[in-house]
This record gives sequence, structure tokens and C-alpha cells, in this order.
Amino acid sequence: MGRPELVVTYHESCHLAHGQKITAQPRRLLKSIPNLRLVELIESNWCCGSAGIYNLIQPEMANELLDRKLRYIKASGATTVATGNPGCLLQLITGARQQGLPLRVVHPITLLAEAYRES
Repeated sequence: MGRPELVVTYHESCHLAHGQKITAQPRRLLKSIPNLRLVELIESNWCCGSAGIYNLIQPEMANELLDRKLRYIKASGATTVATGNPGCLLQLITGARQQGLPLRVVHPITLLAEAYRES
């Protein structure tokens, strides 16, 4: 019967989107994974509040950015967030835990590896 459809949204890390101008490629990769539905995230290219050490030196503003990001993630209906930056990954995991959200946050390659294991 196969696994149920995985609903994923993609958070663009600032360095990848703004610094390296890489935005379409991660989405193409995610869309190529069987049984995965990619839903677009409002303001996907806005900072999550991690920004290197920004969340450590400006925690109040970083938390505002994180709360905004998590509101849009919840609104997307996704159960999984993919992001290519370790700082963003940790920031989103921490925020989801603090808010009690049943949200999985992973690198896009993790989802690809899982799909290969299932095939």
C-alpha cells in the first residue's frame, strides 16, 4: 500500500537564498521524491531568527522572527519542514518544541535518503 503522503514545506536559509541565489533547486529535489507533497511557505525566504549567532546576541528579535516563521509553517498545513542550514534547523526545532508543535524539521537530503530506503 505504501506510506502515507508526506506534506512538506521548505524554509530557505538566508545564505542559500540571498547569498548564493539558490531557491529552485531544493524545491525540485523535494518535488522529485515519491509520495511527498511540497506546499509553499509564505515568506519562505524570510529569516527564521537564527542568522549565525543573531539568536544569541539579539534573542528578543530572533524570537519574534521565529514566532512569525512558525505561524506561517502552521498555516501551511505541513507536518515536516525541510531546510538546508544547520542553524535554521536547530532554530526551528527549538521553536517547535517550545510551542509544543508536532513538527519534524529535517535537511532535504534526509527526506531523499528515506525515500531511497523505502524503494
